[in-house]
Amino acid sequence: MTLFGQTLDGQQLFGIISLISVLALWLVVLGRERNYARWFRQWEADRKARRDAETAQHGPKRGPWG
Repeated sequence: MTLFGQTLDGQQLFGIISLISVLALWLVVLGRERNYARWFRQWEADRKARRDAETAQHGPKRGPWG
């Protein structure tokens, strides 16, 4: 196989394919990590909103046992 006018043997092809597959895997993992971070921020905001609504409904707690 030739790439940019240079003939590549089997070992070089294997190296290129390996690098491309590692890049693809890295991109998939990065996307999942970003989705998890986005989900966690949303979950934390929802939890805080529920807690604030509950506190507003029952009034402020006084003391460590409410």
